[in-house]
This record gives sequence, C-alpha cells and structure tokens, in this order.
Amino acid sequence: MNKNSIRTEEDVIRFLSNKTEFERKVLVATFKIPKGKISTYKRIAEKVGRPRAYRAVATALRKNPLHPIVPCHRVVRSDGRFGGEEKRAETRRELVEKEGISIKNGRIKISEDILF
Repeated sequence: MNKNSIRTEEDVIRFLSNKTEFERKVLVATFKIPKGKISTYKRIAEKVGRPRAYRAVATALRKNPLHPIVPCHRVVRSDGRFGGEEKRAETRRELVEKEGISIKNGRIKISEDILF
C-alpha cells in the first residue's frame, strides 16, 4: 500500500500491519484528531484502554511512519507543552500554530473547545 493512498481508518490499519496492536491503536486514535484540535498523551492512552501508558503512547507516536496523515503533532503533554527533543518539538509547535491553535510561552492553553 502506498502512503499517499491512505484515506480511511481501515487504510491506516492495513498500512500499519507490521506494528504492534498497541501502536496501531495509538496511531488510529491519533488519526481521528481533526485539524484545529489537540489531544494529550494521557487522553490517547485512555482512548486505547491503557490509561497509565502515556509514555508508551509518546514512544509509539515518535515512531509514526504516517506523519502527517496520522497527525502526531496534535498530541501534547497534559500541561500543554510539546514533548520530545527540542528540534522535533519546535517543528510540531509550528505545525499546530499553522492549524490555528494558539501557543503562548511554548505551550498550548488546553481548553474544552480545542481538546479532542
């Protein structure tokens, strides 16, 4: 399957057949985050049925082979900061800002209207 032909959740699942079940669940949950919304590592962990596995969620997203189709840049820490190494975090900040999410002092002010 060609990365550019991915349009649906089923396409994502097929493309990720070589990933673990947990990684697939994380990436599918992230695929569902619409433009202009964000989620947190903890919320994704809860959505996939592993509420304490937020660090594992971050690891799965760091290995995302489908960015930007699976928009891992829309997942942040619970305090609104961007996790990971600084260069990658800066790139994700820029992408989220282009999508209309307000960032102040390097973090997103998390509110119900932008939280997915």
